[in-house]
Amino acid sequence: MELAMIGLGKMGMNMATRLVRGGHHVVGFARTPATVAEAETFGIEGAHSLEEAVGKLKQSPRVVWVMVPSGQTTTDTIEKVAALLQPGDIIVDGGNSNYKDTLKHADMLEAKGIDFADSGTSGGIWGITEGYSLMVGGKPEVVETLRPVFETLAPGADKGWGRVGPHGAGHYVKMIHNGIEYGMMQAFAEGFGILKAKEEFGLDLAQISHIWQYGSVVRSWLLDLAARALDEDASLEAIKPWVADSGEGRWTVFEAIDHDIPAPVITMALQMRFASRDEENFPARMLAALRNQFGGHAMKKAE
Repeated sequence: MELAMIGLGKMGMNMATRLVRGGHHVVGFARTPATVAEAETFGIEGAHSLEEAVGKLKQSPRVVWVMVPSGQTTTDTIEKVAALLQPGDIIVDGGNSNYKDTLKHADMLEAKGIDFADSGTSGGIWGITEGYSLMVGGKPEVVETLRPVFETLAPGADKGWGRVGPHGAGHYVKMIHNGIEYGMMQAFAEGFGILKAKEEFGLDLAQISHIWQYGSVVRSWLLDLAARALDEDASLEAIKPWVADSGEGRWTVFEAIDHDIPAPVITMALQMRFASRDEENFPARMLAALRNQFGGHAMKKAE
């Protein structure tokens, strides 16, 4: 099968490369010529504009996979690609779009007769070798047309991917997946933090992580990654304690509120990411001031 991959960031480049290795013809477009040149070294046919990328697709239906940052960038890209396609062609949004935006994109494309699928994609930098987890939303017949692509990207033809529902469902499931991921990561971070604080035991955190990898209830890919990180730097002193969020954790919390579903673990994990970025930490300063005001408790002076 052939398709155009629009957006050759790390994930897009790796996915396109995995598809090429699986026997598919992939045309890749990125805004920077250097990125296109790099893609060509992996067997991806380069294109230097959206028009060129779509023009190089010869099979029908033409398939364009959009892998760009969520929000207005995705909307703009889908609109530009749609203007180059014909009824019956297919656009796949494989990025981390908000499912509400995805529903709007689906309606817009349906009015033009262009088919659409949203693919929540997980796998990070390891997907190129391990395969990607793909949560797909869209019409059954469109997903079936794209089956060869999903089977190649997934860990196996019959595992790690599936149609989970209509338009928007793929990105919705991926959003909740990322919310769960936030909670799991926070739990590992807190647990290892407590272990590290017990200095009198002289615990080897890397050793413990490897023990847990076998037979433990908490064994997981995240634990494997924690072990890898600790093997590289047991103290993690080279890493600044500043944690970003992609937005999907926030959307998961909003969704929980909308449906009156208590989600304290995911919500607190998101809040902890916010706290990691606050070098000023005015709320903590206020807490210290209040304790001093009502109880005369000592305050540490800023250096």
